[in-house]
Amino acid sequence: MKALLVFLCFSFQFAFSQEELKHEVYFDTDKHDIPETEHSRLLLFLSEIENMDIEKISIYGFCDDRGSDNYNLVLSQQRADAIKSVFSNNEFDESVITNVDGKGEILLNIVHEEDLNKIRGLNRKVEIIVKPVFPPKPKEEKEDNTESLLKGDLKEGDKILLDNLLFRTGYSYLVKDSKPVLDKIAEILAERTNIYFTIEGHVCCTQGERDAIDRKTKKRNLSVARAKYIYDYLVKKGVRPYRMKFVGMRRKEPLGGAPELDRRVEILVTKVYKKSD
Repeated sequence: MKALLVFLCFSFQFAFSQEELKHEVYFDTDKHDIPETEHSRLLLFLSEIENMDIEKISIYGFCDDRGSDNYNLVLSQQRADAIKSVFSNNEFDESVITNVDGKGEILLNIVHEEDLNKIRGLNRKVEIIVKPVFPPKPKEEKEDNTESLLKGDLKEGDKILLDNLLFRTGYSYLVKDSKPVLDKIAEILAERTNIYFTIEGHVCCTQGERDAIDRKTKKRNLSVARAKYIYDYLVKKGVRPYRMKFVGMRRKEPLGGAPELDRRVEILVTKVYKKSD
């Protein structure tokens, strides 16, 4: 009996782990701009899946029964494209988005509702389907060379990636586990008073070299906000402001690895003064 219960629990967990997640975004009549309330709902959904190991994301746009077939196909595609842009602007890896398709109109009898206006409102939508990877890929432990590099011989032009300083998707603040790492970096930089440097912020997954949108401020300057976050933190920990500058690099220098590694900050050494004896 006990073995049977264990088997049933495992089977349930297996089925649940593979279950697709779905979210729908609703639009106003003849519009492909995302309404504010729907945009907020979408961001909440993104926060639920941002740390998930995703196999693929499908985005399907739909219209109600009004308008010609061609008009509805174009509008439904515009709605699907608008949703994809939100994923990109909020640092989601576009390589897992396998379908972005406008499907045109949904037949009225698809929805069981007598009120015609309600039916049409429910049909003006985009459907997002997220399929997780199962089993999830094990997280790779990245070797942290930051401390040894900062303590070593530095010269002008050296660029140091601050390993294991990971930012939350779409935000300019660090994940919890990165705070102790930053404390150690601040301690080293506070002691190395002859080193001057620029803090460079980076973002992940946007189209081209665009900056990402800071979800907190709604401004497209997330790479700058990340650099300033580190700058302000170092100032609080005793690093003199005149030794530092900060700049946003947008998505000019992707590393080509896991998306979360592009949500990063690097230090560019701009001046090294000789220490007086």
